[in-house]
Amino acid sequence: MTNEQYQEAIDWLFVQMPNYQIDGQKAYKPGLDNITKLCTFFGNPQDKIKCIHIGGTNGKGSSSNMLASVLQEEGYKVGLYNSPHLIDFTERIKVNGKNCNKEFVYDFIQKLKSIPEEIRPSFFEFTTIMAFEYFYQQQVDFAIIEVGLGGRLDSTNIINPLISAITNVQLDHQNILGDTIEEIATEKAGIVKNNVPIISGDDTEAVKNIIRAKAAKEDAPFIDATLLQSDLESDLKGNYQKKNIRVVLAIIEEMKKLQISVSNQNVEKGLLNVHQNTGFIGRWFEFSKEPLTICDTGHNQAGLEYVFSQLNSIDRHKHVILGFVNDKKIDEVMGLLPGNSEFYFAKPSINRGRHPEDYENLLQEAKIFYKIFNSVQEAYLAAKERCTNEEMIFIGGSNFVVGDFLEKNLECKE
Repeated sequence: MTNEQYQEAIDWLFVQMPNYQIDGQKAYKPGLDNITKLCTFFGNPQDKIKCIHIGGTNGKGSSSNMLASVLQEEGYKVGLYNSPHLIDFTERIKVNGKNCNKEFVYDFIQKLKSIPEEIRPSFFEFTTIMAFEYFYQQQVDFAIIEVGLGGRLDSTNIINPLISAITNVQLDHQNILGDTIEEIATEKAGIVKNNVPIISGDDTEAVKNIIRAKAAKEDAPFIDATLLQSDLESDLKGNYQKKNIRVVLAIIEEMKKLQISVSNQNVEKGLLNVHQNTGFIGRWFEFSKEPLTICDTGHNQAGLEYVFSQLNSIDRHKHVILGFVNDKKIDEVMGLLPGNSEFYFAKPSINRGRHPEDYENLLQEAKIFYKIFNSVQEAYLAAKERCTNEEMIFIGGSNFVVGDFLEKNLECKE
């Protein structure tokens, strides 16, 4: 298989299947009927691996990577399923920090041709079964599975995990999950399984009560991670990571109750070596020191509040590059923008990317200093030209903005 053949197969996959990353809500296929048929067709590999299920509005990617790093330090072989990818499709499926083998991906895509027409999987459903099969073939000790969207109807919810966790619940994807925190919490709590411990990392009593009630209904032990106290730190920077660390520690305590060995020393080492062990980037990722350049994939209101609050705590003039997708409520973002900043708004390269000209009236009303660009790279080059080493650059607003930036610049840096 050549690189060209691999890329042709990936391109075909993106085009053939309803893809939320590209097409948004119309590609979302809720419910487990389709993934159940798909898993049956491939021999139900998800039933042959030990899984840990992590959902939540924000923090599930960071938490799952931290947990993977800790378990790798302990010597376990760990599968990790995250979404979306930033640069290459294989980032979604990793074993001990190494991206999924491209040969496997290519071969698995060829098997699509033998899938019964009535199944017609979505892009995420097919990626999910691909991850299950890869982890089974790789004989991982544990597979950490991140929920794609929501929980109750998400295709990852077909698994019967050892432990489940919900990092937090915030407003996001309201057009699919509901307009209130309570409605969204109910969807997230759909991952609670009978007799399977559920970790809750949310501070809000209303959210805790919904998860606790679902746990009681399912006879599932409920663990409130917010009650844990810890001084442990991670190499994943961002003030919000303290909450994610508590979720990870709670998961590890539950694993110990299942007679799974994890030493305190390896917990500490794992938390401090996430980048090295899993290759995870995108959360408060320091791309360069001169000028200080930070990327963060926080993209909903709660995530951006955390990120912009941290930006405000840095006493430097800021060059802030932002971009959004079509379903983003831009007016909510305008009220959160950090001070002492000039802004560069750009269109993410995906189909769902929204051109800043569409919301320029909101930019004008916000009375900020801004410029508009057709691409993230154009915006970055303009910011870099204006930025001194005493100032800083921030890139964010969407996973796809960060992905566009890293795809163009990470190789050059290396």
